[in-house]
Amino acid sequence: MASKLAPAIKPFLRGHQHSLPANGHGAFIPQIRKLVFEFCDNWTSSANLRTYIHNHLEHVARANPHVEFVVRRRSCREPVIRGFYINNRDKVVGLKDFEVTGIEKKVQLLLDSSGAKIKPLKRLTVESRTEAPRGIWSGLHVEEPFRI
Repeated sequence: MASKLAPAIKPFLRGHQHSLPANGHGAFIPQIRKLVFEFCDNWTSSANLRTYIHNHLEHVARANPHVEFVVRRRSCREPVIRGFYINNRDKVVGLKDFEVTGIEKKVQLLLDSSGAKIKPLKRLTVESRTEAPRGIWSGLHVEEPFRI
């Protein structure tokens, strides 16, 4: 009598072969997905942004086809640029006292940014995927309190 045993090795099918998109050696995924320019038609603080939009925005849009560019009018408000990123975060830059060259630099900064939260470099916290073997220590969970 023959017994049917499960195979020792599971078959590795082509449909199971997939990788998650990530930045690295073979590929680069731009992190920004959308830039929104907001300005007022009447305020003088928006004059430089209006000049930038008329003269430079088309070249930037052609150089970055992966980014959606939106121009929006906001009446009686200061000019701003909003960058929306893949990780569902956004960055807002006010452009009240910027010249056209300063606006170019801020647009490039938003295009090159990852949208990640700014982390201080002073004290890097240790991050682990697994829990500590002894658990989290707390002075409140000790049977006998510490005496000085």
